[in-house]
Amino acid sequence: MSAAPVVDLLPISLVAHHVFCPRRAWLEAAGERTDTAQMAAGTVAHRATDDASTNREGVLRGVEVTSDRLGVVGRCDTVEVARDGSLTVVEYKATPVRRRPELTEAMTVQVLLQVAALRDMGHAVSDHCVYFTGHKVRVHVPETPTTIRMAEAAVRAAAATLERSDAPPALEDDPRCGGCSHAGVCLPDERRLEPVRRRIVVSDPDTQVLHLSTPGSHASTRDGRLLVRHRGEQVVTVPLERVQAVVVHGNVDLTGGLLRELLWRGLPVVFATGGGRVVGWAASAWGPNGATRVRQHVASAEGRLDLAREFVAAKIANQATLLRRLGATPATVISMRKLARMAQLACSLGELLGYEGDAAAAYFESFPTMLKGPALGFRSGFAGRSRRPARDPVNAALNYAYALLLGDVLRAILAAGLDPHAGFLHSSNRNKPALALDLCEEFRAPVADSAVIGAFNNGELASSDFTDVLGSTTLRPDGRKSLIAAYERRASGVFRHPTFEYNVTWRRAMEVQARLLLGVLDGTQASYRGVRVR
Repeated sequence: MSAAPVVDLLPISLVAHHVFCPRRAWLEAAGERTDTAQMAAGTVAHRATDDASTNREGVLRGVEVTSDRLGVVGRCDTVEVARDGSLTVVEYKATPVRRRPELTEAMTVQVLLQVAALRDMGHAVSDHCVYFTGHKVRVHVPETPTTIRMAEAAVRAAAATLERSDAPPALEDDPRCGGCSHAGVCLPDERRLEPVRRRIVVSDPDTQVLHLSTPGSHASTRDGRLLVRHRGEQVVTVPLERVQAVVVHGNVDLTGGLLRELLWRGLPVVFATGGGRVVGWAASAWGPNGATRVRQHVASAEGRLDLAREFVAAKIANQATLLRRLGATPATVISMRKLARMAQLACSLGELLGYEGDAAAAYFESFPTMLKGPALGFRSGFAGRSRRPARDPVNAALNYAYALLLGDVLRAILAAGLDPHAGFLHSSNRNKPALALDLCEEFRAPVADSAVIGAFNNGELASSDFTDVLGSTTLRPDGRKSLIAAYERRASGVFRHPTFEYNVTWRRAMEVQARLLLGVLDGTQASYRGVRVR
């Protein structure tokens, strides 16, 4: 069972969120943070109240309050002080367009708990209201025996939920999910592994993965922007709000200030060699779902053949689909479909790895048939899969694309609060990010392989983009940039999710799969299903 989130004095805002949805409160207590339109609207609504330095006579901003009697702690947006010393509590709330400025139960509970805390601290409170920033109106919060009992009961209910050993189940067919800022991490409809009839998950963030690949360049930050200079000239400037993650390729320097700012914002940084090998990553020390990570390590040590089977079966199925679409070996496709079915029934990890190896041999034997047009000249040099060092341009490109994919999957796993090292198919004894390699499997063919094949077939990669030294082939700088561009187009491309039947980018799908895996590990989901393209 998963340990409950550790909470001493309950934040008043968390109690209010529990009134809205117990699972939402659990997720927040477990460390889940989101960056959505709802959260942005709330931030804007509170902007005028967050800075205590804006206090003026009779108006106090961001007032900290606590009540040991109730066991809560919180912060009042604004407290107005009358001439007689009595206080008025004003809570700021944003209201969506076309909605009326009406109090909800959660708002009432939040304000009344703030009032109770101020009184327990010895202050006289004469009034309390919610100010709706969209309508610019105040609405009085009624304080009656009934509403007081409701607020105190809400504290007890929230405490009981957070003391549970497992997370509350997701709501089903509930209208609250449509306006919830945590829908994109909760995935309430996706838990059933069935088509989603309503689209309530958040859209992909309007941000980008920034690749720093020019040797000798220097990245820093100033005035909320990421700056890249090369040979004394500024070549790139990007607002940090537009950055989802940073991938550093080879000899590129990051200032300490930039790295610190990225970590403060929870933006991961992946470091790779110029040849594409991932050598490490930096991520914030504050991550969600710490208790589930403990369960993940236990499950990794004990083994989860069901998860390993799904990773391999989805990988083989996707390889067969790509070969069916682009190749010219229908018999191989048929045999690989059979291997995918056999993988789902494997009785041991050894048997499963045998099916995976047979499928890989068949797939890469037929791989050259997918190279066409400008890429025909690369067929003869491809004699099968060779990892490192790569023996030909195709393998060099595949190695690089797989490193790009690994960086994306690492980001997805870290966002879900899982440990990239505790896996179920790949062995953690190899001291590699085993879980990240596990989750990569189902995305290799439809994302990385597809990007490589497209780059060759479109003429984006040519012989001049590669160099060969003593039989080891690597990409030149221009070739790396071309392949990164091809990969980014693919990763940000939209496809119809085969299970949920809604459109999603491949990069967002990686995080969805990581969170489905999280659901299996924390006990809120019965099974895991990999992405299988059709």
